[in-house]
Amino acid sequence: MANPIQEAIAKRAAQELEQGQIVNLGIGIPTLVANYVEHNHVYLHTENGMLGVEDVTEEEIDPNIVNAGKFTVGEAIGASYFDSAASFAMIRGGHIDVAILGVLQVDEQARIANWAVPGKNIIGVGGAMDLLVGARKVIVTTTHTSKDGKSKILKECNYPITSTRNVDTVITDLAVFKYIDGQLHLVELMPGADLETVEANTEATFVNSLK
Repeated sequence: MANPIQEAIAKRAAQELEQGQIVNLGIGIPTLVANYVEHNHVYLHTENGMLGVEDVTEEEIDPNIVNAGKFTVGEAIGASYFDSAASFAMIRGGHIDVAILGVLQVDEQARIANWAVPGKNIIGVGGAMDLLVGARKVIVTTTHTSKDGKSKILKECNYPITSTRNVDTVITDLAVFKYIDGQLHLVELMPGADLETVEANTEATFVNSLK
């Protein structure tokens, strides 16, 4: 079950979306973004083969309709289905406007690591590498620090990076960063956070662009 911190990150990520966009939601915090969008506002895509995803009530659950994270989802009006090859052709062909991904680490060049932890088994790579290459805009969502209190916003990722593509926006429970002209810019503090806390919990160098 999601906690209030995860919900707050997802709610802020939803504010980045614009009318009519096709949006792919990754596993973890990104799946919660569906709770904060109007389903006639954006079209949610899942790489296992569905366009027009929405949330579903207990009474409406169909165990055969799931997203890429294997969670049950609902069908929005006009939803369509296709095989995985067609789905990845959409991604690789540049037809996904926004990808929202979960991450393990982000570095100061806005490159991410989200598919492997050294020394641990890899369950599955997923579609993140394709989405980083094919999506027009990439937003990542994560808690600012790991469970042991270490920063996830690093000078350089020490986990294997997912792609050399720089993401556009990083949203954590403390701050919102934009990658602009080769640098991370702090553009917003999340509710309850202050600049001193962000600085103390961010290893990466960033530009203070708070208004």
